Amino acid sequence: MSTAAEHPHDGGLPQPAATVEDLRAALVRIAPDAVATFDAERAAAVAQARREVSSAPVRRFLRQWALHVAIERHSDLAARLRHLEARAAHVTDPEEGRMITAEIGRILDKAAAEAGLHHGGES
Repeated sequence: MSTAAEHPHDGGLPQPAATVEDLRAALVRIAPDAVATFDAERAAAVAQARREVSSAPVRRFLRQWALHVAIERHSDLAARLRHLEARAAHVTDPEEGRMITAEIGRILDKAAAEAGLHHGGES
């Protein structure tokens, strides 16, 4: 697992711990437009966790937002991902689609590693 200090943001923000408080504070700095969505999804995850008497919805929420922050910490990477996603929505050539998918996968893998997320299964 990587440490937060190993991966500074373009402006020096390290990857925060995957806690509600730390992720939200990071979003306020790097993606303030996402804070309202974060808050709404947090409330939904907590409500679902209560209904199901399970921490799984909150764990999924934290992993999702840790990944989001890991991407947004690198503005060039975030812009590239948005560009690729937009291209993927309109691609008709299968080979181009595979190339786009592979690059998106590499971006997500890198961000997951920075966020300390493990592949496969719930952790």
